[in-house]
Amino acid sequence: MDFYLANGTRANIAPKITGSRYLAVESSDIPDILGVDDEDMATVRELLRVWRSKYPRNLIRSAYYDAKERFSDFGISIPDQIKNRAQAMIGWPELAVRSLSDLSDFQGFSVPNGRDDHGIEDMLEDNELDVTAGEAIVSAYKHSCSFITIAVDPEDTDRILFTPRSADWSSGIWDRANNRLSAALTITSDDRQGRINGFNVWLPGKVYECHGDVLPWRAERYETHFQQPTVVALAYDRQMDRPFGRSRISRSLMALTDIGFRTIVRMEASAEFYSVPKLWFLGANKDAFSENTWKSLISAINAIGYDEDGNRPEIQQVQQASMQPHSDMLKTVAMLVAAETRLPVDYLGITLDNPSSAEAMASAERRLTRVADRQNKAFGRQLKKAMSMAVCLREGLRTPPDDLHKVHPVWAPTREVSDGARADSFSKIAPLVDGYADSDVGLARLGLSHDEIRQLRDSQQDKRTKDNIARIRFGGKEGQNGPERSEPASGPETGAATPAGQSA
Repeated sequence: MDFYLANGTRANIAPKITGSRYLAVESSDIPDILGVDDEDMATVRELLRVWRSKYPRNLIRSAYYDAKERFSDFGISIPDQIKNRAQAMIGWPELAVRSLSDLSDFQGFSVPNGRDDHGIEDMLEDNELDVTAGEAIVSAYKHSCSFITIAVDPEDTDRILFTPRSADWSSGIWDRANNRLSAALTITSDDRQGRINGFNVWLPGKVYECHGDVLPWRAERYETHFQQPTVVALAYDRQMDRPFGRSRISRSLMALTDIGFRTIVRMEASAEFYSVPKLWFLGANKDAFSENTWKSLISAINAIGYDEDGNRPEIQQVQQASMQPHSDMLKTVAMLVAAETRLPVDYLGITLDNPSSAEAMASAERRLTRVADRQNKAFGRQLKKAMSMAVCLREGLRTPPDDLHKVHPVWAPTREVSDGARADSFSKIAPLVDGYADSDVGLARLGLSHDEIRQLRDSQQDKRTKDNIARIRFGGKEGQNGPERSEPASGPETGAATPAGQSA
């Protein structure tokens, strides 16, 4: 299905993301937009308000993810020379996100009986959805949610576009009564100063493309004829009171990262303080040293004479302070981070005195895989909904076809299992369950990926086709002479048929 303006002109709502890193929040204060219906303008203002309220916090989480957060100092023990030059070096927030997102490996959709009547595989390949879905999942873990918009390509009406959008350039309103999105906004462009000059508003049955390059703001309305906004939201840890989920980079994790940051900077300051030998000359005249202290220490130290009373100067050296208290504190903070993020402590670069056993490490990783299994199920629902919307838009339907409920998303296993264990399990289950050995479920349990299963099915289909062609070519027809016969001839060893009335 195409998007059309009210006057019948085909729509052009392709995203025009410019890639600007920061946006001017005040530029979203838009009083009116020409072309937007009065009953929809209130929703547009609410979407802009939601974006303004969430944008600063999303920027902070992005900074922690990229290890660009500011140094939070107490102003007690760290010199300004070191404090002003300190740069973030702890990647715990990024590790918390990527360790879980790496377990959400979307591989595609499985269609019933291998019949893809709606072109699902074509749309997946055309949009590289197995890759772009991963980008949306990383963004969801970072900001608590992300969005995927579904639209018709304005340059090719037979093509459907799936576009992932991050929460720092988007906003949404949740319909609690129907448990779905009621409206969404995606910012599409800005100028060099970060002022927003383009965004799309996704509503049930229509989309507004708003642009403000030249004031006043104007909008073009596109009809989708679909009962919902053609947008889905991927959320991490969605709850009844938090329909858009929460971020993996929680307030607790950011606070613990600040503590670890300060601990390492204190270690650096301590090392810097003791890197030059601290010598005390008792009874020596300060005039014996020049402004270049280090040069004086290495060249004039032996030339210091007796004082006026004939006393010989004494030298004392300040001993190096131990780094052990700092490293112990960093280890304690890392263990708190492991508890907060459900990560094995070994992932955080901390080596314990007693190395973890294989069973202990597997148990710690299992905590993370359980979260990934639950999230993959939730993400799969939204990806399946997005594909249903795409089928409806392409085929001009208002509701998804009934057979789409048999389409299921496929995820890579979240747990590592040895090939030997897989083969042993497969060999024990296959004789007990009819059809298990050649089913997609059995092959997946055996360790084959979705692409490998699809290639195997294609190979099997090619072989069946060649076998059928061979049977047709050499099966022959009844009564036909020559080698092509439907059944082998009977008779003596010469192969000739026995004439009627004679015995063999």
